[in-house]
Amino acid sequence: MGSLNLKIDIDKNSGFCFGVVYAIEMAEEILQNQDYLFCLGDIVHNDEEVRRLEKKGLKIIDHAQLQNLKNEKVLIRAHGEPPSTYKIALENDLELIDASCPVVLKLQNRIRTAYDKSEQIYIYGKHGHAEVLGLKGQTQNEAVVFQDLDELDLDKLPKKMTLFSQTTKSVHKFHELANTLTTRGIELTANDTICRQVSNRDEELRSFALRYDVIIFVSGTKSSNGKVLYNVCVEKNPNSYFVSNVDQLQKSWFMEAGKIGICGATSTPMWLMEEVRDKILTY
Repeated sequence: MGSLNLKIDIDKNSGFCFGVVYAIEMAEEILQNQDYLFCLGDIVHNDEEVRRLEKKGLKIIDHAQLQNLKNEKVLIRAHGEPPSTYKIALENDLELIDASCPVVLKLQNRIRTAYDKSEQIYIYGKHGHAEVLGLKGQTQNEAVVFQDLDELDLDKLPKKMTLFSQTTKSVHKFHELANTLTTRGIELTANDTICRQVSNRDEELRSFALRYDVIIFVSGTKSSNGKVLYNVCVEKNPNSYFVSNVDQLQKSWFMEAGKIGICGATSTPMWLMEEVRDKILTY
């Protein structure tokens, strides 16, 4: 036990969403029976967890490497993939282990249906994000992706459009965007396709962050959901610190603290938050 008198809680609502849990369990199960398994893209946006799985035999590949792979098993992670990936798999005799999140798959189907009806599709999402590439792929890449309204020339927008959202975006921001577009006279079909397991964390974290002297937010730097949730913490509690691993902790953060809350993104493994807690307890 360290010299500082600290009370530390880990947020029980933090950690992997069910889509990530499902993909990781699938990978671990396969790796119990074979030495390696290819995974298309990072299985989760958390370097520490990826390293843990790589030690078990997970091999992360990108789309260029997929083109040259033949007769292998490849895991599709929770983010989902565009139709082109499935086409390559057929051509290259690849067995796809599809761990696409059910919430994402449902969204892909809705976008494809809208596209088949020739609707003008706009997607509120992060450019280049794995999930967004899978969504855009449902429209032969014709859908317009935007992170902010500033990117769109509002005067040149179609009079009628269908709006979707990446599943991990802010519900509040999505409805704000939809309202802005509607007030400009656009006939808008807004589909709030945000995962409630992710969006509810926003609310939960607001109250969690207020209960502690210091908040340690644990997340990989690649996690877009991590950035959003960390900002929620900072807004409610200025003594919030972002770390990706235990080496980034600084003892000075805890000198004035009695109660410390540890929380994380939907891509943060529980074992990592526990490691952070154990490290702080040595201070």
